Amino acid sequence: MMDMEKTNKLGFETVSLDDDASALVIIDQTRLPNEQKILRLTTQKEIWDAIYLLQVRGAPAIGVAAAYGIYLAAKEIDTTDYNAFAKAFDKAREYLNSSRPTAVNLSWALARMGKIVEAGQGTSVAEIKKRLMAEARAIQAEDIEMCRKIGEHGLSLLKPGMGLLTHCNAGQLATSRYGTATAPMYLGHERGYGFRIFCDETRPLLQGARLTAYELSAAGMDVTLLCDGMAASAMRNGWVDAVFTGADRVAANGDAANKIGTFPLAIAAKRFGIPFYICAPSSTVDLDTLTGKDIKIEQRPAEEVTTMWYKVRMAPDNIKVFNPAFDVTDADLITAIITEKGVHYPPFSESLKKA
Repeated sequence: MMDMEKTNKLGFETVSLDDDASALVIIDQTRLPNEQKILRLTTQKEIWDAIYLLQVRGAPAIGVAAAYGIYLAAKEIDTTDYNAFAKAFDKAREYLNSSRPTAVNLSWALARMGKIVEAGQGTSVAEIKKRLMAEARAIQAEDIEMCRKIGEHGLSLLKPGMGLLTHCNAGQLATSRYGTATAPMYLGHERGYGFRIFCDETRPLLQGARLTAYELSAAGMDVTLLCDGMAASAMRNGWVDAVFTGADRVAANGDAANKIGTFPLAIAAKRFGIPFYICAPSSTVDLDTLTGKDIKIEQRPAEEVTTMWYKVRMAPDNIKVFNPAFDVTDADLITAIITEKGVHYPPFSESLKKA
């Protein structure tokens, strides 16, 4: 078993359950890096808002939050009738699922919790609620082990002293431990690899600047922050030996949706012959989505671009804004997709399906 205290570098849990208080407990990531504010969410509206507003974010962490969230919703359903319980549960599940349509881990976790309810027909509602709590805790435990395995597989592709570039935040703040794209970095740091890490700022919400740079530097790594448009210059300078990013959804052909700005990063990596790796749990692979063209891309509010980070508005009034939360990186730009099950190479339509 892992030493949980050793692997938790930040001194707090990204997502946890306080069952006695019927609360989902998260770190408000919109306040980082300047304030560590712990939120205790007790209503479904609060949990929905936390997912939508990115107070909890990152595909695996969203999945864990959703599992705990729907369990808490189930606790509130006051009936002993199975059919009435199942109907109310499905309504709550649909509501939570509407908070972030692109993140497949959200729907995956909710569907998995739904199977507990379906399998519980013929047992008491009280027993189903116990099983839901156990399943939610299992989802989090599996997330921790999954991240460690992704880290081991990713680290097998690296050598000490390498320069690694990452985008957005696929770190511990996006999961329960280690992260996905940062898992090889955490493991390598523990083993003395001495990586040089480059973090894209990740506009417009600055997850790289606020979160990844924060958590990796807090763990004692050598971290350099870049504006998104500087990444290609860093590659040209020979500073980057590999790129690691996460993904919110991977299509059956290997196309991967991730935070906006990932696609041009992959194009630049291709130009300079730098390996580009997607790190994601196998639950992020959606074999029912054939290509990236079928992935729904969430459009975010214009204010995130024009005013959010500024004391004074930094764009003309009434200017049109295009603000997609994600872009899709084509499979032919991806060197390999790393899941907890191994390193998957093209053709992804075969390797992902086999895995």
